Amino acid sequence: MSALTIDGSYGEGGGQVLRSALTLSALTGRPVQIERIRAGRKNPGLQAQHLTGVLATARICDATLEGARLGSTTLTFSPRRPPQAGEYRFDVAEQRQGGSAGSVTLVLHTLLLPLGRAEGSSRVTVRGGTHVAWSPPWEHLERVYLPMLGRMGLAARADIRRYGWYPAGGGEVSVEVAGQAGRALSPLDLSERGELRCLTGLSLYANLPSHVGERQRHRMAEVLEETGLSPHLEVRQVPASTPGSAVFLLAECQHAVAGFSALGERGKPAERVAEEACAAFLHWYRSGAAVEMHLADQLLLPLALAGGPSTLTTCRITRHLLTNAWVVQHFLPVRIQIEGDEGRPGRVAIVAAL
Repeated sequence: MSALTIDGSYGEGGGQVLRSALTLSALTGRPVQIERIRAGRKNPGLQAQHLTGVLATARICDATLEGARLGSTTLTFSPRRPPQAGEYRFDVAEQRQGGSAGSVTLVLHTLLLPLGRAEGSSRVTVRGGTHVAWSPPWEHLERVYLPMLGRMGLAARADIRRYGWYPAGGGEVSVEVAGQAGRALSPLDLSERGELRCLTGLSLYANLPSHVGERQRHRMAEVLEETGLSPHLEVRQVPASTPGSAVFLLAECQHAVAGFSALGERGKPAERVAEEACAAFLHWYRSGAAVEMHLADQLLLPLALAGGPSTLTTCRITRHLLTNAWVVQHFLPVRIQIEGDEGRPGRVAIVAAL
């Protein structure tokens, strides 16, 4: 099978092009060469998190690699067998001297679909950052992405032992995946979200005074109750090697779930962390769309693998969504129709190509 060449600088031009190409190469068995990886970023090429994803995906499908090193802007990935179920452990910190808080959730996003197509169950443990910038926090994967995959027929259970914030990381998470080789995922109709049935929130903090967690919770309650909502909010002190804080809101609707988060950082008031997550939730809630903007691009790939047409509405068409559609259509015989302008609400339909 001839290798497919993908321009890693296309569209959003970040790690998502790499992750989606790796997932699809593992699933289809088609070799891929990815060029100009993260070319427009401040630190172009493969960083610790990306390299971990490359090595992890290669391990589950016995792929040969060229260019798999830190800073590399070109990678050739050639699977030699279908994804294999098993017990796997990966540590992002091993890929860079001095360690790394690279995202564990993005590594798992790369592996989940291939392992879901393997024959038998797998357990994957990843160490690194669980709550770091520019990546979904652990709660989003556990409470939003995995439940939506579950609706499509991919059963997975997640567990977190330790949290990891920037810069040290040190978090540890595990996911058990029930692989079902030969079974197609089910399509979804996410045109309407239905009524909001439950709104819950977490205020997380580690190695910080307890008032940080309380202030985050209190401000979330103020903002949401001003809109007439009555959320159930919890403060949770969590184990971690370094200080950190975060908030996470989960909206459970009749037909969809949605998650919204914000991270604390040095000099950033706890109240502002809460306000950022609430603003993201309210933008989605007032749009009437079924799917929040981050989940929209995450679901695109599994929906393209489903055995039938799927539809979703989203509160914002992002560059990530448009880029992911471009990558998916290089590998799979599907047509992805995106109605609406970037930055605005829109509708996405995934159908088999004619």
